[in-house]
Amino acid sequence: MSLPDGLEVVAEFVNTRDIEPGTDEIATPEALKTWLVARGLLPKNTDVSVDDVARAADLREAVRALALHNNGEPVEVDASRTVLDEAARSAGFTLRFTTERANLVPDATGVAGALGMIVASIAGAMASGSWERLKTCANDECQGVFFDRARNHSRRWCSMEVCGNRIKARSFRARQTQSE
Repeated sequence: MSLPDGLEVVAEFVNTRDIEPGTDEIATPEALKTWLVARGLLPKNTDVSVDDVARAADLREAVRALALHNNGEPVEVDASRTVLDEAARSAGFTLRFTTERANLVPDATGVAGALGMIVASIAGAMASGSWERLKTCANDECQGVFFDRARNHSRRWCSMEVCGNRIKARSFRARQTQSE
């Protein structure tokens, strides 16, 4: 199911690091390049450096923290906003108009431009109001990003069947232990 306002690529980007098994789909220059090219964010002939990987990882974790904040968790977000600000500065945006809307388009090429497209998607989602529905799972062992489609914006876990049940079972066991 697709997400509004370009949030599909934002969610996919953040979910390139899977906390529980400890995997990272963009941990190397080649892996980052493959991921960005596959999503049409980067031309195939672009060089990707170790510094680009570090900037991408910083952006990913900043977005994860902001999405955790969207889930009502008490997280410090100033550093995350600074990372997004820096990615936006590096992208050097131009505002391009269609008959229906205005779009932020990065002037930068390479990975800075690709990360700029992700930041532009976030800016568009913030402008439309859909950003607040992109959340990080409240299960610390998961931290996957998901889009909250609940009418009252109350979803806390990426999946009630997996993470929700784990957290509820853990809470139940803790209450049982305390009452004994």
